[in-house]
Amino acid sequence: MANIRAAVIGVGNMGTAHAACLAAGKVEGMALTAVCDIATERLDACAERFPEAARYADWQELLREHQPEAVIVAVPHPLHGEIASACLAAGCHTLVEKPIDIALSRAQRLCRAAQESGRVFGIMFNQRTNPLFRRCREIVQGGQLGEMKRTVWIITNWYRTQHYYDSGSWRATWGGEGGGVLLNQAPHNLDLWQWICGMPESVTAYCDTAKYHRIEVEDEATLLTRYKNGATGAFITSTGEYPGTNRLEISGTKGKLVLENGVMKWWRLAQDEAEVRFQSQENFAKIPVDYEEILPDGPEAAHAGILNDFSLAIRTGTPLLAPGVEGVHELTLSNAAYLSQWLGNVSVSLPLDTALFDRLLQERAAQSVYKPREAQGRPEGEYSDRWQVRW
Repeated sequence: MANIRAAVIGVGNMGTAHAACLAAGKVEGMALTAVCDIATERLDACAERFPEAARYADWQELLREHQPEAVIVAVPHPLHGEIASACLAAGCHTLVEKPIDIALSRAQRLCRAAQESGRVFGIMFNQRTNPLFRRCREIVQGGQLGEMKRTVWIITNWYRTQHYYDSGSWRATWGGEGGGVLLNQAPHNLDLWQWICGMPESVTAYCDTAKYHRIEVEDEATLLTRYKNGATGAFITSTGEYPGTNRLEISGTKGKLVLENGVMKWWRLAQDEAEVRFQSQENFAKIPVDYEEILPDGPEAAHAGILNDFSLAIRTGTPLLAPGVEGVHELTLSNAAYLSQWLGNVSVSLPLDTALFDRLLQERAAQSVYKPREAQGRPEGEYSDRWQVRW
């Protein structure tokens, strides 16, 4: 069977890394045949690095003339929905970078387009390939932790300098990026959080704008959530703390899980705590506990793993590890957090009011300092550990 002909739209750092992965033959059954970017310098770099790939400055021209079978969309966040929808409509299997878009309403339209197209639609949630998070999900979703009581994720090791934010005119602006740490760095964690624990019913948030940097969006955020069964959650993230922390704790009626420093610690109760609470004749009953430490049972396949999973789904129909339609869940959480902040840190019930969110986001984008300009400089084009799970 011939390789799937794949194109990458947007060859900045992330898109070039995907292109390099394809060109190096690291994705089984899929080959790089075209790249696209509006920046001349980036296309010149691709001519040197991927000489056999066709080059386009217009993504619509690429779809019309090159007619790829699959497309990886790695353009700025606000363009994800528009370009990915067009790729699907053109009959291309499509993988979009995270986040799926910046506004839930646009993400929902993209998901409808994917359903109507009948094409494979994936999203680059590469941290789903981490063995510890996959095992954690099996335990929680399989009921081994009992009924969830509380979940807390402190994920503050996304440290960034002012130089990072100044390196691109689009960075950390409402008009160019559409948000801050919740939209750029933390989507992976928000996705894993809901993938493991499920979606809450409400979100209350405190999104602090420019707390540590000279930017117009949030560089620290705290989300407080409530779930259908009454369980609560807290999600704390920042780009202004050093050293940072990456600690996920999930408490249930049958025990507790803690993921930190590349290890999952599991306390298993011999009896469901809810039963002991009401049946015990003691004031301070002690429940026997089994303790286990679980290490990763394999490497984190990361971006190449998601690309290979995408190729496999196209070739064999195997279900995706990260279906594109699931991108709406983490975006719902960040959109709800922003809406909560904009309305005075109120509790926002889910599903949220997308029309209200769109209006308030547009107001901020209209006042943004972002001025579109062609990207300068050649991208690194290599996968970096800053895009993988870091403990």
